Amino acid sequence: MSLLQNINTQAVPFSLLGEQELNYMADNMDIGYFQRGETIITGGGESEGLHFILKGFVCELETSADKATQNHALVNYGPDDYFGAWSAIRGKALHDFVADEETICYILPAKCLLELIHRNSQFGGYFNNLSMQQDLLENKNHDLNMTEFMLATVDTSCMRQAVVVDIDSDIEQTTKLMDQQHTDCVLVRRGKRYGMVTRTDLLNALVLNKLPMSSSVKDIANYRLITVEAGDYLFNALVRMTMHEIARVVVLANGELRGVVDLAEALSFFSSHSHVVSMRIERASSVHELRNAAEDMQALIRSLHSQGVKVRFLMDLLAALNKRLMAKLFHLMVPEDVFPHVCLVVMGSEGRGEQITKTDQDNGLIMRDGLDWPQCSQVMGEFAQTLQEIGFPPCPGNVMVSNPFWVQPISEWTKRMQDWVNVGDDDSILKLAIAVDAAPVAGNPALYKTSRNWFFKEIQQNKRFLSAFAKLTFVFDTPLTLLGGIRERSNGVDLKRGGIFPIVHGIRTMALHYQVAETNTFARIDALVDAGVLPQRMGNELQEAFSVLHWLRVKAELGRQTDGTLKSGLQNMLDLNDLDRLEKDTLRNTFHVVKEFKKHLSLRYQLGGRL
Repeated sequence: MSLLQNINTQAVPFSLLGEQELNYMADNMDIGYFQRGETIITGGGESEGLHFILKGFVCELETSADKATQNHALVNYGPDDYFGAWSAIRGKALHDFVADEETICYILPAKCLLELIHRNSQFGGYFNNLSMQQDLLENKNHDLNMTEFMLATVDTSCMRQAVVVDIDSDIEQTTKLMDQQHTDCVLVRRGKRYGMVTRTDLLNALVLNKLPMSSSVKDIANYRLITVEAGDYLFNALVRMTMHEIARVVVLANGELRGVVDLAEALSFFSSHSHVVSMRIERASSVHELRNAAEDMQALIRSLHSQGVKVRFLMDLLAALNKRLMAKLFHLMVPEDVFPHVCLVVMGSEGRGEQITKTDQDNGLIMRDGLDWPQCSQVMGEFAQTLQEIGFPPCPGNVMVSNPFWVQPISEWTKRMQDWVNVGDDDSILKLAIAVDAAPVAGNPALYKTSRNWFFKEIQQNKRFLSAFAKLTFVFDTPLTLLGGIRERSNGVDLKRGGIFPIVHGIRTMALHYQVAETNTFARIDALVDAGVLPQRMGNELQEAFSVLHWLRVKAELGRQTDGTLKSGLQNMLDLNDLDRLEKDTLRNTFHVVKEFKKHLSLRYQLGGRL
């Protein structure tokens, strides 16, 4: 093992190897010496194998036919870095690797590298699978116990057996059974359906509704249960309880009852206090209290991100908390008698539930035709101002309820969407891209659903528009060089333009085409794969790429918040110098996934956009 003393075998990917595999690597490694300017691997040729740098620096350069031309450096490698593995696996190098100064390397021959990849699927997966790199990226530098802790699933260790009563059970019998079983809820079986009865339900039936003890519990049970699948992430159960303002979810396995998860049981698995934040929002009676709850939300997200919680979970949780906060503020400011006649919607990334750090305001108000509410403009202006005070910055494009353009009766709301489809110019497409991601937050959601269902029917009659809509995906280039390296500008790499936006809008286009009601990009991808219109492999890779882009974006954003360098316009920028080798490799592979998706869209909608 002497040769391995100079290699950090605790770092990825070598930490994925077992002791015997590390011994095999040590037994087969050689040492190479290279002078400054010497080409170690030639683009288009074979790689001798994996090179691990002990001393010196190596540049990965674009390969050109004109050797007199100075090639652009793609990646710089220093001590403890390695290179040449991907070239060895593919059988041909894409780029030149040149010693920038006198360099000493350990070299693991290509055939030995391939043998290790064959022996160890995780080690091989690192080099061949974006999903593996994503998992390693999100979990690196985090305690393994915390990672396992946050990936706890819904099973017998966190749920209790459901107590089920017959449909003929009365209040007295049910109360006695709950006391005997030391439970605060039971399920009522009614044919193939289940309803839930809690102690509070029994108390209200007796005290408030004056029902006799002999009354059947089937008449007071709630049959609109929120459920999760056995084996799902426990974090998802917590998100659902937060979203629906409930304290229990029912666990099913392929439609069969398995148990119940209580809020207290779920929280016992987590060090975060997401439901505490949720309760602070619910109990708030002033803007000051809501502002404090909003500050707690940011602290919560920072804590969960530092603990290695996966990006999709963070998005779901923050979306649920943001919507509850906005709904609570709406309730505080809008007269109760107006509620059945209006629907507050959030749009853009907030409507898709894809924000992790504080988002700009992107919202609108759909009203019933003929609603007489003279104070509407004043109240909506105060609502937008208060959101800003709480911590939601105003939208740079003025897509806010304080702008009368985005506060309209349903007939005008739908007419404008129809006009945008018919006109189809750049401005119309941009407005429509914002509006189609709308999600209801407060008021009467039927107004939103009526508008959405009408639009789905309208769009099916205008195939030409879908092609024009899809073109927006190609507005920004993918930041890759001709030979596959990451192209960085003076202020860094724009993650939103280069990767996030093309995925969001491309999937949004397909969702409109195939009438997918979901607004979240992950959920839209799932629905498109299930419908057979998006290949399973591409769907998986897009979700993995989307997670990587957001993970790196949030990491950079939280870093800027910590060191005080947060500036407007930089929230999507990433400095490649701040990334380690794993992060750079994963980002490069992510952009290749984006480029492949653009090719898919170009063929599907017969476009010739830039990739």
